[in-house]
Amino acid sequence: MRIFQVSFTVLLFVFFSSPNEQQMARAFTGTYGINYGRIADNIPSPDEVVTLLRAAKIKNVRIYDADHTVLNAFKGAGLELVVGLPNGFVKDMSTNADHAVTWVKDNIMAFLPDTNIVGIAVGNEVLGGSDSDLAVALLGAVKNIHNATKELGIDKSVQITTAHSQAVFENSFPPSSCIFKDGVAQLMKPLLEFFSQIGSPFCLNAYPFLAYTYNSDKIDINYALFQKNKGIVDNKTDLHYDNLLDAQIDAAYAALEDAGFKKMEVIITETGWASHGDQNEPAATPDNARTYNYNLRKRLAKRKGTPLRPKRMLKAYIFALFNENSKPGALSEKNFGLFKADGSISSDIGFPALKSSSATSSLLSHKEFRVQMLLGSHLSVFAVSAAVLLF
Repeated sequence: MRIFQVSFTVLLFVFFSSPNEQQMARAFTGTYGINYGRIADNIPSPDEVVTLLRAAKIKNVRIYDADHTVLNAFKGAGLELVVGLPNGFVKDMSTNADHAVTWVKDNIMAFLPDTNIVGIAVGNEVLGGSDSDLAVALLGAVKNIHNATKELGIDKSVQITTAHSQAVFENSFPPSSCIFKDGVAQLMKPLLEFFSQIGSPFCLNAYPFLAYTYNSDKIDINYALFQKNKGIVDNKTDLHYDNLLDAQIDAAYAALEDAGFKKMEVIITETGWASHGDQNEPAATPDNARTYNYNLRKRLAKRKGTPLRPKRMLKAYIFALFNENSKPGALSEKNFGLFKADGSISSDIGFPALKSSSATSSLLSHKEFRVQMLLGSHLSVFAVSAAVLLF
């Protein structure tokens, strides 16, 4: 009788749940993930990367393309993978639905279920960029890729998203004043409407490192690094912020609410801090990188939300797994990795390193790393200057 009652209760729950709740594909387990970028000629093989990720117990992984060597390496690994459709494919996918089906069939369907692909990221930082034709094509590509997953019967297990930079926003300080830029809003709203229908989140690449680098005269570095500081108060909402990332996220929530999408979740798809940079990037130091990434890991482990959305647990993918020596741009672009190219530690936040120099991959003991993490966290506290909050 008790079994029947429990079963009946479950059936009632399923019956009265909204269609979105029943059908939503979810691409994130827990709160912590990492971006596995490969714009480098000296990083470990995909098989070694799987060993490294499993030892670190990092389950959520994003890649920026559909390289079959990587997808094969992840078979049976128990890791949840979001695969990127590069920007160079977006225009074609937008205009040719058959090509979208072929791409999904060859790069996603062919590897399921052995490789646990849970999402497809269609393009990266397309809106707000300089290519207006690419921006116009994004919605069509998103729809065609989603329709391809439906046609192949995997739409309920593979989530469709796209990641935005903060260039899509206007007036992001204070957080409550944030809205989408005029040139972006007309393309953003139909995209958000579609994502709302299929249950996808708003994905944001948020970098306190960049905000501080370009506004060091206005931002306390301790505020950017999750260190002790006075914080800021948003006078409109009367909410207090003790770190910059939370403020950036709530700015996104404010823009979404202004656009009519108050219930949409914000997930951070990239955030991190560079350990080395050019002369005009003095905050890119090993101590600051370790401090940011260590404190961010602690922040995510609390499984709490932001001041504006306290019940919405924050989820973030860290950028990035490795330093990438072939990335173009500023020196900082090459130095966001938690690990160096040889698999040794770049920013020590407690994850074990991969010793790729030996014949077989081996991991430093957890005891060694706990000691290193403890020493590193103490050193970083002394290394971070007590800048004056100028907001």
